Amino acid sequence: MPNTEYLKIPRERVGVVIGKNGITKDEIENLTKTKITIDSEAGTVAISPTEETEDPLSVWKARYIVKAIGRGFNPEIAVKLMGDETILEIINLPDYVGKNKKAVLRQKARIIGKEGRTKDIITDMTGVDISIYGKTVAIIGDMEQIHIAKEAVEMILSGVRHKTVYAFLEKKTRDMKIKQFHRIAKDETDLE
Repeated sequence: MPNTEYLKIPRERVGVVIGKNGITKDEIENLTKTKITIDSEAGTVAISPTEETEDPLSVWKARYIVKAIGRGFNPEIAVKLMGDETILEIINLPDYVGKNKKAVLRQKARIIGKEGRTKDIITDMTGVDISIYGKTVAIIGDMEQIHIAKEAVEMILSGVRHKTVYAFLEKKTRDMKIKQFHRIAKDETDLE
């Protein structure tokens, strides 16, 4: 079928995509006006437009929602990808640290931090959602938020001290708030 998107997700995440009695799959199909076909054994997913599909990006959005769930996000967070400004960024840890399992685990632990502190700080300061699953770090947010969060994660992966990463996040968050303030002030001025 034309415009059908295919992807593969971890088999252990197939049940989350389907949901209890198929409710999650049905919800994604209803939101995006698409048809989702899942091969539970292989972990393959096919997403096709339906006759009801109006938005040309619906299949693409459904694909990214399913991909986000496959990368460890719960469905409630993954459906944020329906927003026009919201995107999914996936960082493949072996690209940064090689295929050594211990190195990947060590870097995952550094990104999570003691009792989840580092992950929480990145999430709170940038406004993104982060999932650390398998050999990946997945981030959901708008372009500016993701850019800052990804840079913070890459700093950690390159061995930068957590304290330095937190200072970077504080500065970037402050800059982001100033930009927002100026945008709002400009919009209000334009309305007058």
